[in-house]
Amino acid sequence: MNILIVHAHPEPKSFTSSLKNTAKEKLEKQGHYVEISDLYEMNFNPVASQLDFESLNQTDYFNYALEQRHAQKNQTLAQDIQIEIDKVKRADLVIFSFPLYWTSVPAILKGWIDRVFVAGLFYGGKRFYNHGGMTGKKAILCLTLGGREHMFGDKSIHGYIETYLSSIQRGSLAYVGFEVLPPFIAYHVPYIKDEDRMNIMENFEDYLNNIDQLTPLEFPKLENFDEKLNPL
Repeated sequence: MNILIVHAHPEPKSFTSSLKNTAKEKLEKQGHYVEISDLYEMNFNPVASQLDFESLNQTDYFNYALEQRHAQKNQTLAQDIQIEIDKVKRADLVIFSFPLYWTSVPAILKGWIDRVFVAGLFYGGKRFYNHGGMTGKKAILCLTLGGREHMFGDKSIHGYIETYLSSIQRGSLAYVGFEVLPPFIAYHVPYIKDEDRMNIMENFEDYLNNIDQLTPLEFPKLENFDEKLNPL
């Protein structure tokens, strides 16, 4: 299996980075090919702009999604975007490695999604969810956060962690067709003892060893909706 890890943490010695390194090591030992996009190390530009296109199709009014569609069709996307698209195309599984920032991904990773998930290839028209451009590929979130596990769930202070991840897992990954597997979440990481971090790492290794047995999360299927996307 070809695996792409998209990693977004500014500190190479962080626990999040250690999870990324462990994933690469363990998955390669299993015989998989692993490629990494370390966004901070790459100094990846997260800002979507007119500079993402060699030329504009509409010069009087800038519509980013329409320009993406035109540039993708005519192979005139900026080189840094095309390089990342090619990595995703090669991948059977994409792992997103990041710390949770304000209930979402770091800005540099959000910008990667904005610029790389181009209209006309990843989605467009009714090409979304189980008909999206990434149908047949899998995706996983591997994230760390400061809160304790008991702070998330029914009647917990922060509510369900799935609520925080929905914009990523459903609104981005499932929307463009990825089969989304259950996330790996490391809680309270900045404040725990090394022994506890070791336990998390052992659990992560078990998780990686059993990726093929994970049951995908459920998201809408277009067949359950009519032509106007009303539920049947």
